[in-house]
Amino acid sequence: MSAIVNTDQAEHWSGKAGEVWVREQAMFDGLMAPVLDLLLDRAGLQAGARVVDVGCGTGAGMIAAAQVVREGGHVTGLDVSGPMLELAKERLQAAGVTNATCLLADAQVHTFGDMAADHLVSRFGVMFFADPVAAFANMRGALKPGGRMTFVCWAGMDGNPWFRIPAEAAKAVVGAPPPQDPRAPGPMAFSEADYVRDILGQAGFEGIGLTTEEITLTPIGDLEQNATFASREGPAGRIVKEMGGGREEFAAVAAKLREDFKAFETPDGALRIPGRVHVVSATAGG
Repeated sequence: MSAIVNTDQAEHWSGKAGEVWVREQAMFDGLMAPVLDLLLDRAGLQAGARVVDVGCGTGAGMIAAAQVVREGGHVTGLDVSGPMLELAKERLQAAGVTNATCLLADAQVHTFGDMAADHLVSRFGVMFFADPVAAFANMRGALKPGGRMTFVCWAGMDGNPWFRIPAEAAKAVVGAPPPQDPRAPGPMAFSEADYVRDILGQAGFEGIGLTTEEITLTPIGDLEQNATFASREGPAGRIVKEMGGGREEFAAVAAKLREDFKAFETPDGALRIPGRVHVVSATAGG
């Protein structure tokens, strides 16, 4: 294991948060399948490519990328969560993937050495660094001259009811916690497009491109399952816990979400929830 400087994030994702992602792996992968498809489409990975997946989590992106680059290529996945990486390794083995490696590492300071990767990708894995400029400068060192980076990040709460509605429901039940720095490490840290461009420019990337895309999230399960899940995890769970709520408050939030999520219910009982993301690309200079 290499050095880790984002210790708060490492503790968070190796603790209860990581346990939730391991337990609910199918839920998260189903929810974000369209995002992974979008990422891989925009990245345009080629057979034989060497790829780095930052914030690889439980391995969905690694498996998909490894299948694209085939045996002549290789995928290296980095994450600070031990529990999530253990599941990723199990899934890679179960899928018969032999051209991928998992590393417990902090991409802000990991020594990439002579990796000279063709492409660095990330699905929601790069918004959690304490020093994003330093992190992206270090990640640029993983790429060969002219190598490309493509990542997807959330484009703010307003365009993402999967986050916004549970947060509003929780605040209605337990009150609002003190406001946070909108650029603090977390899912919505890269909401501002100009802020992202500035970070990448300071980190030495060239040819920076950013498009904002409308997507549809595809959570598995029915209305009841998703209302319960969203009441206990993500922004609602954080707010209820931060405000000292317990079982009654979680139940009250879930009840509100059962009503609010009806707007996204399909005739067959599934949920299809609109979302908004930034797709970001850049090149490592020669």
